[in-house]
Amino acid sequence: MERLRDIDTGVMDWDKLRIFHAVAEAGSFTHAGEMLNLSQSAVSRQVSALEESLNVALFHRHARGLILTEQGEMLDATTREMFAKLAFTTAQIRDSKERPQGELRITTTPGMGSIWLTPRIKEFLERYPDIDVSLVVSDDELDISMRQADVAIRLKAPTQPDLVQRLLMQVHYLVYASPSYIKKHGVPSSPEDLDNHRLVVYGEDALPPVDNLNWLLDIGNSGKKRRPALKVNNIYGIYRAVRSGIGIGALPDYMSSHAVDLVQVLPELKGPSFNTYFVYPEELRNSKRIGVFRDFLLNRIRADQLTKV
Repeated sequence: MERLRDIDTGVMDWDKLRIFHAVAEAGSFTHAGEMLNLSQSAVSRQVSALEESLNVALFHRHARGLILTEQGEMLDATTREMFAKLAFTTAQIRDSKERPQGELRITTTPGMGSIWLTPRIKEFLERYPDIDVSLVVSDDELDISMRQADVAIRLKAPTQPDLVQRLLMQVHYLVYASPSYIKKHGVPSSPEDLDNHRLVVYGEDALPPVDNLNWLLDIGNSGKKRRPALKVNNIYGIYRAVRSGIGIGALPDYMSSHAVDLVQVLPELKGPSFNTYFVYPEELRNSKRIGVFRDFLLNRIRADQLTKV
């Protein structure tokens, strides 16, 4: 807690720090009070008392909300570190028990989480009823080293040295259309025939796991520039658009295996591929919750691969 050395810690108590942390996270006394089940006035009094004891202002108060002062940012950085370490210690205590239990916060992308993970996680929940699972799907990567989540399923290998990674599976892009689209527009017989079809591709602000994200616009191109029927900024949106019959799209094979209303077209076409990784902080290497979830995923992936043979 080196960041607190310039502040007289003897005048601070845990309850006031807890309330300050909630206010800094929420950005207002009212929202913090809702989180803490306290009145807005009680929260405000506690923060004012903390400011008085430190003889500094921790927030700039505006009609639109609260903004941390320089001293407030210093204290906020330290309280974040305190709560992260407290969460880690609590997890270690729970993991020291024989049966895996406690909260397991998982983060991954909307496509991987909504299409691939959620149909499989029911078995895990039934097998480990004492583990409270929370799934956060987002195109933005949460910082698991700062305990914004316990584990992540990532579409790229992490670069941080303090994260443990385990290869889960390789994913391939294949080409799909809906039966309704095929009935109306027919099936392309060759890559060149895509010039005459409606294509659904990534938008400019997408963050896909491969570099040549819109390869369908170029493969077999006869010289005519292909104009997509729709651009979508994430793969889950492309998946829904293709299922609705808007056009032909390239989808990861993990998605297609769960959609009975998708038809693979041009099966000879193999798009880019990428690896998926199970990632967690080094300090959770011996966590029972993490271990059983990792093993569950690996066993399910092996079972899925056997059913394809």
